[in-house]
Amino acid sequence: MILEEEHKNTKQQKIGDSDLRYLSPIKIETKVEKKYCFFQKRNIKYIDYKDPTFLIKFLNAQGKILPRRITGTLQKNQNKLNSAIKRCRQIGLLPFVTDDLR
Repeated sequence: MILEEEHKNTKQQKIGDSDLRYLSPIKIETKVEKKYCFFQKRNIKYIDYKDPTFLIKFLNAQGKILPRRITGTLQKNQNKLNSAIKRCRQIGLLPFVTDDLR
């Protein structure tokens, strides 16, 4: 009889503990990498449009230009990069559209 009462008490304590455990949100630690401007970090002032191997880094697999929110480049450098990629496409060093660029 005494063992049964103790067993019931421990079950009630476990139920109470589990209810309290899930009242607060679960904390998941995520490490967010800070984005930085590739060109400012390496002190690049001129983006050469005749170097397609360098420009491919800023294109996705379909050949589209990656946006600033993904690459982390500054607006000024993103504009220079866009014009360099477009010039490179015009002279035929980079494709306009492709299935698998990388």
